[in-house]
Amino acid sequence: MSTVRLEREGALAHVILDRPAQLNAISPELLRDLDHACAAVEGDAGVRALALTAAGRAFCAGADLSVVQELAPDPERWRGFMDLWHRVFDRIQYSRVPVIAALKGAVIGGGLELACAAHIRVAEPSAYFALPEGQRGIFVGGGGSVRLPRLIGVARMTDMMLTGRVYSATEGSAYGFAQYLTEPDEGLSKAMELAGRIASNAPLTNFAVLQALPMIAEANPQAGLLMESLMATVAQSDKEAKARIRAFLEHKTAKVKPS
Repeated sequence: MSTVRLEREGALAHVILDRPAQLNAISPELLRDLDHACAAVEGDAGVRALALTAAGRAFCAGADLSVVQELAPDPERWRGFMDLWHRVFDRIQYSRVPVIAALKGAVIGGGLELACAAHIRVAEPSAYFALPEGQRGIFVGGGGSVRLPRLIGVARMTDMMLTGRVYSATEGSAYGFAQYLTEPDEGLSKAMELAGRIASNAPLTNFAVLQALPMIAEANPQAGLLMESLMATVAQSDKEAKARIRAFLEHKTAKVKPS
């Protein structure tokens, strides 16, 4: 892989976008490398959480416009690019392990769409969020029209695309672009801290949160309640879950307290 690096630290995987000179802009090669890295994580049973970060000063400045210029005139090639884009971002969203993205600098266009595919987003103060597609005569193509409105609402996304509005990291953390706001240069350490905490959970519970929770949220209430009861039954019948409950009852684990 020439545009993405994959590292491993115990139960944690670390995927790094590595096109810093291009602000990690999305190209077919980057998507293929990202797909390969995520597939390697999926196939490694020892990995329990994944941190997604980027080299250089930006997380991702969106689609590589030289690629857009080359492929867009050919509908077949452009559709192939979109299919690849969707497949890779779906792999992230429906990953076996939770994905925590550390965001800095430009998180715009396709970069914001990539961030939306992660399960948890951590923003440094340098991060800013935008969808400049409207001003460039194009439309989102990385699943943003599906994922982003579920985070920030249709009206806010509409405003961004029509007016070119840019949100700062502080605004972004308040409006749902990110769940955490860190100090400068602390995005990676926070992402790895969260990944470590998540990796200590029972794997079956993490799986239920990632796979069932989004479906339950979109199901009709009765179907959602049925799915919830089935997942709860499966998760709580797991040997690890039983051991954890027993440890809590025997006062061997800490109780929940406000931070």
